[in-house]
Amino acid sequence: MSRKYEDKLHRNDTAFGRFSEYLGEFVYGGIDGSVTTFAVVAGAAGAGLESSVVIILGFANLLADGFAMSVGSFLSKKSEQQNYDKHKKVEYWEVDHLPEKEKEEVREIYRGKGFEGELLEQVVATITADKDRWVDVMMKEELEMMEEQRSPLTMSFVTFASFVTIGLIPLLIYVYDYISPLEGNLFMISSIMTSVAFLFIGWLKTYVTQTSRWKGMLETLALGTAAAALSYVVGSWLDSII
Repeated sequence: MSRKYEDKLHRNDTAFGRFSEYLGEFVYGGIDGSVTTFAVVAGAAGAGLESSVVIILGFANLLADGFAMSVGSFLSKKSEQQNYDKHKKVEYWEVDHLPEKEKEEVREIYRGKGFEGELLEQVVATITADKDRWVDVMMKEELEMMEEQRSPLTMSFVTFASFVTIGLIPLLIYVYDYISPLEGNLFMISSIMTSVAFLFIGWLKTYVTQTSRWKGMLETLALGTAAAALSYVVGSWLDSII
C-alpha cells in the first residue's frame, strides 16, 4: 500500500474515512459478487431459462458464495493475526532471555542500513531501552511482519456486504420482471446494469491499486464480460444437447 494511499485513508476520522480503511475488502467482494452472479445469469440466459429459475440460481449463488467468501476472509485474517501474536511472544521471550543476542541482531539490522560507529550504538541503545519498541523493531525489521489493526470480523462483514450488494445488480431486472412482467430482452438490460457496476467497482479499485482510472475500469469490465460470455456459451450449448 502506497504512502499516498495511507495518507488518504487517515486524512480524517469521518464515517467515510473509516470506511475507506476497508475499501480493499469492499472492492474485492464487489468484483467477485458481480462477476460470479452475472456469470450465473448469463449461463441461465444462454440456456433460455425463465426469470424464476434465474432468480433461484442467482440468489442461491449470491448468498452461499458471499457467505463462503466472508468466512474465508475472516479465517485468513484471523490466522494472520494469530501468527503475528505467536511470533511476537517469541520475540518478547528472546528479549527477556537472550538480550545480548537480540541486541546484536538490532546492531546488524541497522549496520545494514548504513549506520556505524557511535551513531550505530546510540540507535541500538535507544531501541533496546524500551522493550515494546525493541520487539516492534524486531517484528518489522527482522521478521518483516506488520500487525493488522483492522478487525477480521469487520473485514469479513464488508466483504459479504459488498458481495451481496454489487452482486445483486444482475438479478434486479429479473426480480422486477417476476413481480411485474416486462417486455424486452431482460438479459440485455441486466448486462447494461452490470456493466455500470463493473465500471464503478473498477473505478473504486484504482483507489486501492493506485493505477489509471480507465485501466482499472476497463480491466474489471473485460473480466466480467469474459466470464459472462463463457457462461452464456456453456449454457446455450448444454441447452442444445439436453
